[in-house]
Amino acid sequence: MMKMIFANKFRTPFLNVFLSASLLPLFHSADVAADSFPERKVPARNIPVPTDVSAQLQQNIALPLDPLMFVQPKTMEQWNEIVAKGKGVVTESLMNTANRLFTVDVKPEVIGGVKTHIVTPKTIPEKNRNRVLVYVHGGGYLLNGGEGSVPEAMALAHYGQIKVISVDYRMLPDHPFPAGLDDVIAVYKEILKTYKPENIGMFGTSAGGGLTAAAMFKLKELNLPQPAVIGLGTPFIDITKTGDSYFTNQDIDNFLVTYDGLLQSIAKLYAGTHDMKDSLISPVYGDFSKGFPPTILTSGTRDLFLSNTVRMHQKLRAAGIEAYLQVYEGCSHAFYLQVLDSPESKQAYQEMVIFFDKHLGKS
Repeated sequence: MMKMIFANKFRTPFLNVFLSASLLPLFHSADVAADSFPERKVPARNIPVPTDVSAQLQQNIALPLDPLMFVQPKTMEQWNEIVAKGKGVVTESLMNTANRLFTVDVKPEVIGGVKTHIVTPKTIPEKNRNRVLVYVHGGGYLLNGGEGSVPEAMALAHYGQIKVISVDYRMLPDHPFPAGLDDVIAVYKEILKTYKPENIGMFGTSAGGGLTAAAMFKLKELNLPQPAVIGLGTPFIDITKTGDSYFTNQDIDNFLVTYDGLLQSIAKLYAGTHDMKDSLISPVYGDFSKGFPPTILTSGTRDLFLSNTVRMHQKLRAAGIEAYLQVYEGCSHAFYLQVLDSPESKQAYQEMVIFFDKHLGKS
C-alpha cells in the first residue's frame, strides 16, 4: 500500500528523472560493464588562470601547451633529436635557477657502477649526519640525464639540510626496462653498505616516482630492506592510459598535455615486450600488503598524473600504509620543479622534508 502511495501520490516529473538518473544506477551498476556507459561530451570552454596562486605560478600556468608532447617519434634519429633538445634550454634554465637559489655542493661520483651526483648542503645538522636521501629524476625515462638530474636534488638538499645522492640512471631510447631500475637498485645496494636502511629515504618525480615505487617491489623480490620513507612526486606509476585525469586534464596540463603523443610512445618503448601492468613498470598494480614504506605524494589539480597520484595514495591507505597526499591549486605536472622560485615549490619541498624527518632514523 505504501508503495502505491509513493508511486501515485508523491512521484513528480522531477522525482522520476532523479530516480532514473541517480538511484537506479546504484542498483544496476554491478551488472553493467564500465565501457558500456556513454562518454561525457564536454562543451568547449575557457579556463582562466587561478587568481589565488603566486605570481610566479600564474606565469607558469599561463604558458602554452608544450608542442613536444604531441610528437610520436618513429626512428632512433627522431628519439635522439628529442633527447638533444631536452639537454639544451630546459636543463640550462633549471640549473641557473637552482644555482641561484640553493647553497649546495655538487660532485659527480660512480656508485655501484652507476653515474651519480652527490649533492651536499654547506652545513648539515647533527641529526642528519648519518642520514641520506636517494633521488631518482624524472623525464619520462628519456630526458634529464647528466646535469638535468641535479636541480631537484639540490632543492631537497637545501631545504632538508641533508645529503642527497642523485642517480643518473640509463634511459631511453637505448636502455628500456629494466635498465633504469637495475641502476637504482645497484646504487641503493652500495649505499646500504654505509647507511642503515632506517636512515635512508628515496624520492623521485614523474618517471623517477615510478622508478622509486618500482624499486620498493624489486627490493622485496631481492629480500633487501626498503628505505625508511619515500616521496612520490606526480609519479608515472601507470604507463597505460588508465585514470580519470588522463582525460579530464588533457590539454589543461600545459606540461604533459596528453597521453596520446610522446607519452604513449615512451610507454611502448620503455615496456618493450613486457606487460605494461607489470608492477615493476606500473607499480600501482603491485601487491602493497607485503610491505611498503611511509610515503608522501605530491600533485596539482591540473596535473595529467593527478589520478596516478590519487590512485597510488588510495592503494597505500587501503593496505594500512601511512601516506600523505598534497595537491596544489592550479598546478600542472611537476610544478614544484618547473617553478623552483615559487612559494608553492618551497612549500612542497618543505612538506617533504617534514615527512622525511619524521620517519628517518634518529641515530
